[in-house]
This record gives sequence, structure tokens and C-alpha cells, in this order.
Amino acid sequence: MAFIYSEPSHTFSEYLLVPGYTSENCIPANVTLRTPLVKFKKGEQSAINLNIPMVSAIKQSVSDSGMAIALAKEGGMSFIYGSQSIEDEAAMVAKVKNYKAGFVVSDSNLRPDSTLKDVVTLIEKTGHSTIAITEDGSSCGKLIGIVSSRDFSVTRMSEDTPVKSFMTPREKLVVANESISLTEAYDLIWESKVNQLPIVDKNDNLLYLVFRKDYAQHEEQPLELVDSNHRFMVGAGINTKDYAERVPALIEAGADVLCIDSSEGYTIWQKKTIDFIREKYGDSVKVGAGNVVDRDGFMFLAEAGADFIKVGIGGGSICITREQKGIGRGQATALIEVAAARDEYFEKTGIYIPICSDGGIVHDYHMTLALAMGADFMMLGRYFARFDESPTPKLNVNGTYVKEYWGEGSNRARNWQRYDLGGKEKLSFEEGVDSYVVYAGSLKDNVNKSLYKVKSTMCNCGVINIPDLQKNAKITLVSATSIVEGGYHDVMLKTTNKNI
Repeated sequence: MAFIYSEPSHTFSEYLLVPGYTSENCIPANVTLRTPLVKFKKGEQSAINLNIPMVSAIKQSVSDSGMAIALAKEGGMSFIYGSQSIEDEAAMVAKVKNYKAGFVVSDSNLRPDSTLKDVVTLIEKTGHSTIAITEDGSSCGKLIGIVSSRDFSVTRMSEDTPVKSFMTPREKLVVANESISLTEAYDLIWESKVNQLPIVDKNDNLLYLVFRKDYAQHEEQPLELVDSNHRFMVGAGINTKDYAERVPALIEAGADVLCIDSSEGYTIWQKKTIDFIREKYGDSVKVGAGNVVDRDGFMFLAEAGADFIKVGIGGGSICITREQKGIGRGQATALIEVAAARDEYFEKTGIYIPICSDGGIVHDYHMTLALAMGADFMMLGRYFARFDESPTPKLNVNGTYVKEYWGEGSNRARNWQRYDLGGKEKLSFEEGVDSYVVYAGSLKDNVNKSLYKVKSTMCNCGVINIPDLQKNAKITLVSATSIVEGGYHDVMLKTTNKNI
């Protein structure tokens, strides 16, 4: 007879935190969310720490280079999606590592013989009003001029007007060479009263643009996640099929950490992948594994050599693994058991392996619960898919702005490698859906709001760091009636005039 658990598995929504004593020191400004990303020995520090406990999911609709840069600015990390060619994934990683904070590689470029129509089309596509005019129309071609919104008028000029006739030409631009520092660049912008400063190499090829508007933002990024060379840190997803070719390419591109992207981690295929990395690189290359939902799965990946372990099967908003295969476990129950296994392993070996809660986060308070239940950080997909910085376009559907979001197991992604069981090289059935999420605005604003809630709740629990939250939090299971009671009830909501 199959083993049957005596207790049902639970989700985050079935729990609440019970307040602890709040001292004068317990204020959000004093809370630190710094947390380890990869394993370390007792008495030592993790080789990589996150400044906020958030990483973005390894999904086509979530984690590209743009998301990675935006999240690193806030102190978290993205894992570039692996369901693309090795060359394309490595290029995304390299783009993040080559990005200089405040130095922007131009994504709006045209040739001198382009027309006003091309300008308008490009602005509509990118949303950026500054266009670099280069000899070959590339982001790194010889700089010929700059077009900004003040250089043209769509009502006064013909759409066939060539760019070269209304651009600000190279000889009239304030330009700097590649040796300039960011501080010096901003000083030059202010002294010259310009809105952007092109940075060129010795052959006058465009390298970057520095914008006046980015100055304040740069000053407000005290938590940015950077390596020893002050480059943004970035992770990359790998699979259990082409790791022998993909891993070296990603390491060469500069990936700081890898993660096996799989729906289920308690497999020989994950051990083989980790074995390859350890044999070729030793412990110098960090790699996360998963996903698991119990003690046995954690212990297997811990012994296999994983640097962090992801927890969760079937809890994602676009995941239908449980519906299709009947495999999975309530996220809260899975996390509680794996966290206990992590602590048991630490006591036995002196090695602390961080765990990542992947899936099941519906409300912001679920983040605090996940951390209190033992997660060191969280991997989020739907949460980040809603923001400006995700790879998908903003659409208007029935009067509501949305962004596209699809699972790696959907027919759209067809990421069969993620579901590798040593069988055919194809996706036999779907384990994810194709969907929309309501557009939410900028990553920075939303992350700051969510994490302020986390900090505030931690203060209610009487703690100002994640280890103390895990040690001292009091958590209670609630009844179905209590869940209903937790929202507004027995009142009539006022309607709001959105035009006011």
C-alpha cells in the first residue's frame, strides 16, 4: 500500500503570523533583508548574498537582461531563462555583466538616411525618445548624431524627411570618451546643460549613453547587487540535457550562479548535471537545484552537491502539473518540512544550504510567511511578469492594461528540457498555461512597497533580520472561517469615482 500522509498539506493562505514583542529598535528602517544565496560552512559567510530575498523565475516571460539589470539595482537577482539557444542566453548574461551602472547601451538606433516615419515608429516601439544615429544603425556604430523629441514635429514635418536633416549632428554634441567615470559624466551633463551624454571609443564608435534623468535614480540604489568588479550580478538557468555545452558558455559570459531549471529535482538527471559541474569546475561554479517538496528530495540534492535548493511543485499561478499529473504538495507544508531538513543537515555536517521558496506567493504577506517558515529567499514569476521591465509588451485587453505571462510547460514555451525524464525530446503534454497578468508599473516602486510590508510585519513579530524571523516567529494555522474573517466583511464598500 502507498504511504499516505496523515495530515493534509497547506498553502500560505492557511496561516497567519502571531505578533511578538516590538521594541523601540523594531522599526522598518532598521530591518535588513540580506540573505545567503549559496551554501557555506558554519562560522563562515556565503560567497554570494542577496540584499533582498527575491530572485526572478527562469521563464521566457520574466527573466531577460532587462529584468536582470532592474532587479540587481534593487538588490535581488534574475536567472536568465534557459529555454533559448546557448548563444542567445550567453549574450543576455554578457549584456548584464557588461552593463555599467548609469551607462546605458542604446536600444534606439537609426541610420542617417532613415526618415521621420522611422523615428516615430521606433519611439512607439521602445518608448524612448532619444535615438542614436550611427553610420550603420547599430548600437555600437560610428556616432553621426542624436535625435530627441525637441528635434522634430510630426505636425510640421513630412514623414519622409530624412533624419540627417533634423538630427543634432556629432560636431554639435557634447561627447565623452570611455575613460570617464559616472560621477564625471554627471558633472559634465550638468555643466553642459544637456540631457544625455554619448560615450564613444577612440574611433568614435558609440559605447553608451548617460542620461540626466538617471542621476537621482543612481543615487537611490544603495542595495544594488554587484560583484567585486562593481558589475551587476546575474544568474542563468540550465537544463539536464545540454549542460556540457551550455554551462561553459554561460561561465565564459560571466554568470555568477547557475540553477537547474526543472519541474522536479529528485532525479538522477540533476545529480549527473551537478557531477559534471563539480568535475569540471570544482566548487568555484555555484549551482542551485530542485524543485523538491520533502526531506528526501532535499537530502538527495544536498548530498549531490547543490549550492541552494528550490522548494515547490505545482504551486505557481501558471503551473498545472498537479492538475495534469497529480504531483505536488501544498507550498507551506513543503517549505516547513524542507526547512527542517535543511536545519538537520546543517547540524549534522556544519554546511548550511539556503532554500528558495518557488511558487505559491499570491499576496505580499505570503513573502513574510515564506521567510518565517524557513525560506532564505523566494523565486517569483507572476510577481515580476507584471512590471515594465519584464520582456513582454504591455497590452490593452477589454480596457485593462495587461502583460503576457506563460509557463515553461505551455505549448507556447515548449520547454521540454525542463520536464526531462530521460525520454523523448519533445513536450508530450502541457504542464503550464498561456495567460495575462494585470500590468502593475515599475519594478522599483512595487518591490519597495512589497518589501516595506515585509519589514513592517517583521517588526510586528519583534525581529529585524531574516534569521531571527525564522527563529522567533510564531505561526498559527487558521480555519476556513478565519480566512473569510480576515478580509472585509459585513460592510458595503463605497464606490470610487476614478475621475476624481
